[in-house]
Amino acid sequence: MTAHRLGSGGMVNRGQPLNFTFDGRTFRGVEGDTLASALLANDQMLMARSFKYHRPRGAVTAGSAEPNALVTIGAGARGEPNVRATTAELYNGLVATSQNRWPSLRTDLAAVNNPLSPFLGAGFYYKTFMWPGFLWEKLYEPLIRRAAGLGKVTMQADPDRYEKSWAHSDLLVIGSGAAGLMAALAAGRAGARVILADEGFRLGGALLCESAAIGGLPAADFASAVAAELAALPNVTLMPRTTVFGWYDDMVFGAVERVQKHVASPSPDLPMERLWRIVAKRSILASGAEERPLVFGGNDKPGVMTAEAVRGYLNRYGVAVGSKVAVFTNGGSGYRAAADLSAKGIEVAAIIDARPQSADPVPDGVRLIRNGSVIATKGRHRIDALIAERSGFEEVVACDALAMSGGWSPVVHLMCQRGAKPVWSDEKQAFLAPDIGAAFVPAGSAAGFDRISACLRDGAAKAVALARDLGFAAYETDIPDVEGEYDPSFSPLWYVPGGKDKAFVDFQNDVHVGDLGLAQREAFRHIEHTKRYTTAGMATDQGKLGNVNAAGIVAGMRGVSPAEIGTTTFRPFYTPVSFGALAGGVRAERAAPVRVSPLHSWARKNGAAFVEAGLWHRSAWFPRDGEKNWRDSVNREVLNVRSNAGLCDVSTLGKIEIFGAGAAEFLDRVYSNSFLKLPVGKARYGLMLREDGIVFDDGTASRLSGNHYVLTTTTSRAAEVLAHLEFSAQTFWPDLDVRLVSSTDQWAQMSLAGPKARLILGRIVQDDISDTAFPFLAAGEVTLQGGLKARLFRISFSGELAYELAVPAGYGEAVADAIMEAGREDGISAYGVEALNVLRIEKGHVTHNELEGRTTADDVGLSRMMAMQKPDFIGKRLSTRFGLTAADRLQLVGLKPVEADKEIKAGAHLLKDQAKPSLANDQGFVSSACFSPVLGHFIALAMLKSGRERFGERIVAWDGLRGSEVLAEVCSPVFVDPENAKLNP
Repeated sequence: MTAHRLGSGGMVNRGQPLNFTFDGRTFRGVEGDTLASALLANDQMLMARSFKYHRPRGAVTAGSAEPNALVTIGAGARGEPNVRATTAELYNGLVATSQNRWPSLRTDLAAVNNPLSPFLGAGFYYKTFMWPGFLWEKLYEPLIRRAAGLGKVTMQADPDRYEKSWAHSDLLVIGSGAAGLMAALAAGRAGARVILADEGFRLGGALLCESAAIGGLPAADFASAVAAELAALPNVTLMPRTTVFGWYDDMVFGAVERVQKHVASPSPDLPMERLWRIVAKRSILASGAEERPLVFGGNDKPGVMTAEAVRGYLNRYGVAVGSKVAVFTNGGSGYRAAADLSAKGIEVAAIIDARPQSADPVPDGVRLIRNGSVIATKGRHRIDALIAERSGFEEVVACDALAMSGGWSPVVHLMCQRGAKPVWSDEKQAFLAPDIGAAFVPAGSAAGFDRISACLRDGAAKAVALARDLGFAAYETDIPDVEGEYDPSFSPLWYVPGGKDKAFVDFQNDVHVGDLGLAQREAFRHIEHTKRYTTAGMATDQGKLGNVNAAGIVAGMRGVSPAEIGTTTFRPFYTPVSFGALAGGVRAERAAPVRVSPLHSWARKNGAAFVEAGLWHRSAWFPRDGEKNWRDSVNREVLNVRSNAGLCDVSTLGKIEIFGAGAAEFLDRVYSNSFLKLPVGKARYGLMLREDGIVFDDGTASRLSGNHYVLTTTTSRAAEVLAHLEFSAQTFWPDLDVRLVSSTDQWAQMSLAGPKARLILGRIVQDDISDTAFPFLAAGEVTLQGGLKARLFRISFSGELAYELAVPAGYGEAVADAIMEAGREDGISAYGVEALNVLRIEKGHVTHNELEGRTTADDVGLSRMMAMQKPDFIGKRLSTRFGLTAADRLQLVGLKPVEADKEIKAGAHLLKDQAKPSLANDQGFVSSACFSPVLGHFIALAMLKSGRERFGERIVAWDGLRGSEVLAEVCSPVFVDPENAKLNP
């Protein structure tokens, strides 16, 4: 056996040895170990270096609140930094590496920071490195970041996969200690759907570390028996290795399950981690309580740990943290640790009790120092003695480990993540959970109960009450007797003065009592300000171990109660969650959802080349044999639309259905132009503004019946427009009868454009679509040959006679095929978004290249759509600001090259002829550019200062990045058919 492994006891399998390495050295643990317990069994007390001072550090806890023992586990692509050795489940072949040291853990040259610590106090970098300012980014910050820090992430691709799942329950129980087990059992026996989640790899919580007996069984065996009964209930789901990290709206909880973090060779058929979104009707927080460390000089040395951790390593893992252990306590927990150590044959050097009196039993042969304190520790890489003080007398007590107990803090973080603050209890000398309603309640130690028997009763009682509230016939559960439990009560002790060494409050960030005092002197007195100035509670443990001590110490400095100081804000995540778990399957090609339109298959079989446009894969062009490049294909498609007809997939346009008696009024308020008098069966181009008067989106609104409208939006802004409309309906005008629903995916929509469009469409539509019966901007339902109902809109984005036909998504491909067949003899062809872009630039139509978040309606020539006579609409008031109406604003113009063979490039800056390129001479920019096959030369749309006054002026389109400088003439942005004759042939 290893140096500190006991010959018997614990919940480990000594018959199953596991080999692992730490910093290249091979060690041996056993099945059931954590990395920390295995290292301690091998007398490897030194596990890390601290963040700022690079002081030697070892494990101070045995759980997820561990601030010190952070290591990197794995190598290469599977290397994971900042893993808590105290929670990392040991497996054969595990590779662990210490962090934040060079060249080695025992010899870390950055430890020079420790003697320099008088110059490295709280906020030192704000004061020391302010001058000269230009050196901050180039010298100071890189040096600080290199000197301080934690582990380093690998830059290799993660080879593992992750997934996300949903789960639903009547009752979610968080934590599987005494209260959690009894709560799950009571609700499970009543027939409720129960989920019991616990971050540990074995259910039982603190019972696994107990030496008491419950119902005649050792506490750990009792926990196993209850877990076995729960596993046999079909309505109960047990989720070990699962941390509930967040509580969100509508009783949704976030949880991450570590599916394969404990195996050497992960299976490709299983995820490494699984993110759960658990919807619970009710929930019980049975997360227990965290033992607080004591704050005294040298309290951070390896071998100094909480009494509960000492008991945990002893009783659960069969590991003695030392051969001669001292105890420093202000309550019964320290006595219990001493009793357990003595029972296992471990020498207890002394119990130093800060209280003048107590009724706690002292183990036989153990020295008790009452009304005493520890003011210092000795040793370099681990503790080898302590200095005890009583009434001015100091003595050295030899020891190789120190168990400290400063009281208990209920773990209430989850209940405070949505704004509620914990409540200080003078009786418990702790912050308790706030009352946030009957749906989510604390139980056991999380509710302030401190004895096992009380936790058992409370968990069962609260589960019964919740189950009855949900309609289940729940009955009182028999509570077994507990033998050997102790009194864990304590007297507050926030800080032990007198030592020369630093007394640490936040171990990970090296925040000591002096830093807290400095923050008070420099007016960072609010606890949130103290936190940020000193970084107390900002480490990866988020202050789980030190924040209550920090509040108590600050309260003492200011002479007030901790109730007045309060705590800092608790937010998700409870413990760190990997990016892999959060992303799930959304990675690489699936980093965003791959969305294809209902006409994707039609486009593919017609030979389309596809392009990613936002979330969509859209057909860009349709190459044919003999065409040398994409431009040849686009030119053919454009000319064919202008002379014959073309079919384009526009299914990706956002489509929003609006219903209700208030729909017309609602549209009149969200659009800048008028919609109150839009007749049934008509469509209208609409322009939406933001509240600041800037154009938000454009599209069409069609009135299909009295209270039914269909809106189209741009492809890229579909989701934003829907959110904008929902927000407006719910917050600005909740009195209006308006209902909205997105129907983008419900309809396949295609644009048939060109002089032969009506002729071709008439062959598949049964209704009369003549110019008289269905004029420009008509909209309504039509019937296709065969009886299929469809929606038809006579609108045009190309400037040609055009229709948009919408059919149910499942019929899209068949209808598109039918249109292509109907137009075969008339020369119909498919065209893509590149040709569509050329067609719209030739016609001077704007898109988000021009409506890019800074332009007003007047800037892009759409001031006529501002119905200023209306009482109000979103953006009306602020659109009249002087800055948005100034004559020298950038305005939409067209550009054509003076030399016809020159190419104007999108993104080029505009300069006056002969002007030097500079910000002072910048006149605007080219927003869109293309080659026009109709005109035979390049054209562009641009935003130019006072542009509409400068038609005929020559200007330079300068692109320094691509080495382009083209002399162009400013002209109207409408290059083709300015009379709109093609719309109504």
